[in-house]
Amino acid sequence: MNIEKVALVICCGFLVWSCSDFFNGKEDREVLARVGDTYLYKDAISSLISNEMSPQDSAAFVVNYVNRWASKQLLLSKSKINLPEEKLAEFDRLVADYQADLYTKAYLEALVQNSQDTLIGIEELEQFYQSRRENFKLEEKLVQLRFAVLPPQFLNKDEVVDKLRSYSPEDKAFLDSIAVQFNKLHLNDSVWVDASRVMKEIPAINYTNQDRYLKKSQFFELQDSLGVYLGKVTNVLEVNDVAPLGYIEPNLRQIILNRRRLEQMRKLENDVLDEAIKKNEFEIYGNKD
Repeated sequence: MNIEKVALVICCGFLVWSCSDFFNGKEDREVLARVGDTYLYKDAISSLISNEMSPQDSAAFVVNYVNRWASKQLLLSKSKINLPEEKLAEFDRLVADYQADLYTKAYLEALVQNSQDTLIGIEELEQFYQSRRENFKLEEKLVQLRFAVLPPQFLNKDEVVDKLRSYSPEDKAFLDSIAVQFNKLHLNDSVWVDASRVMKEIPAINYTNQDRYLKKSQFFELQDSLGVYLGKVTNVLEVNDVAPLGYIEPNLRQIILNRRRLEQMRKLENDVLDEAIKKNEFEIYGNKD
């Protein structure tokens, strides 16, 4: 019997079983395939098949899975016979270490997650930022600006220009009140924005002309087929300037939380050792000369 016929028999048997025993709640583990003394059970595959799969997709999945499993088992068996003993011993140590790392890491992560303090006060944030300012250099220009994108035939452009330039509280309220007439409106000029984001919002500004328009105190008026772009740049930070705290605050909070997590994990490891020593569960033997 060739491999295609074997696969077909396996697949058909699996599908018949999956429609009867499995869904009827039969708990006996049934064998799907065997390589030497190692068995592949049907319940190892059933959980991998989703209800969204068509019968054809399920059949193809089972065939591929069984073939891959068989190939892996055969190669594993041959490797244990043909690889040197010292290499096998080395791999066994690596597997044991990896398993221990998985278990201990998952356990420590669970302990930390249940007890970690996620509150970060502004004073702690400021102190962390000030002590490491030189590590937070910008890789891209940042700007603070306000801008409006008007339709090409907008009638009261000059009034919008005046309001964006002077920008009193009354001017801001006026611009907000007619915001529905604009294609875009951004008035929060206290927020730092990447230059690349500005170019995305205002296509008339690009990497070639950004130095002309994205500079401190610059007012610009540009136009293309999509609209009229009016804007006032209030501040600029260049590449290699220190990033402002407000801009990198989310990243700083994550860094602080990660440091807390690592410190707490180290403390838990030390606590486990101390407790084991007190209970005489851990002892180091050395020369008593």
